[in-house]
Amino acid sequence: MRVSAVGLGSWLTYGGSVEEDAARACMKRAFERGVTFFDTANVYARGRAEEVVGRQVREFPREQIVLATKLYFSMGDGPNDRGLSRKHIREQMDASLRRLHVDYVDLYQCHRYDVHTPLDETVQAMNDLVRAGKTLYWGVSEWDADQIAAAVHLARARGWAEPVSNQPQYSALWRRVEPRVFPTCAEYGLGNVVWSPLAMGILTGKYTDAAKPPAGTRAAGSSADMMEDYFTQPVLDAVQRLRPLADEARCTLAQLALAWCLQRDVVASVIVGATRPEQVDDNVAAADLEIDPEIFRRMDDILAPVAPFEPYTS
Repeated sequence: MRVSAVGLGSWLTYGGSVEEDAARACMKRAFERGVTFFDTANVYARGRAEEVVGRQVREFPREQIVLATKLYFSMGDGPNDRGLSRKHIREQMDASLRRLHVDYVDLYQCHRYDVHTPLDETVQAMNDLVRAGKTLYWGVSEWDADQIAAAVHLARARGWAEPVSNQPQYSALWRRVEPRVFPTCAEYGLGNVVWSPLAMGILTGKYTDAAKPPAGTRAAGSSADMMEDYFTQPVLDAVQRLRPLADEARCTLAQLALAWCLQRDVVASVIVGATRPEQVDDNVAAADLEIDPEIFRRMDDILAPVAPFEPYTS
């Protein structure tokens, strides 16, 4: 299965901080600009994101889009309302299909690894969904290299459907998956659809003062704690030093950051968020850029000393 180089996600936006009309306008613009990969999750706004996405995808030709969702995190107060047990997988798949108003999703992803459920139970349950036609493919998100390899080996040994994708956090500022996860994905044929390729907006260059983030931005709101690894003055200063490189490449800082991710063969798609159609236009344009690799090398030289990067050793 092929996905567009830029995908549109709905984390922290659709069904929550972004009005539905604006969300659907972004999705419509994305489809018009060639985006065919739309990613969401049951936990985003506790199902409301799926509902918003579902109402819009009904207006697209179903065979032309790749619709992805996820499960793992808690969706209720009961002991079986989270994780990757057979019960939770089956119930959450049916709930997601109802919210999305579709008969099947193209990609169903295990949002995290479940240490409390036997891996064979999870892999068999995902295989059952594939055989039932409720999902065409399944994948993982934020699994480490050994967990991915174990799932592939188990699926091959039992003749079950293998995971085909991984959704890790990845950007020029967050490269923990490079030492082991990316090589494992390449070895077993998983494509990576990466999230937060703009480092939660920091690589757009809109932040300059770590002590005074602009009002209305993510760093000034309830999501600030998720940015603490990035949001330091040395990081912000380094990002500003990327501006001459973007000017040389004749693109915006955001486009440069997305193109940096897309240069990796193991990256199939970068998942971006958008609150306005204009942001969609800017992000989608990154897929068509041809940038001198020397610019990316100089970009690495600027960011490496300040990036919160720890080699993935697990």
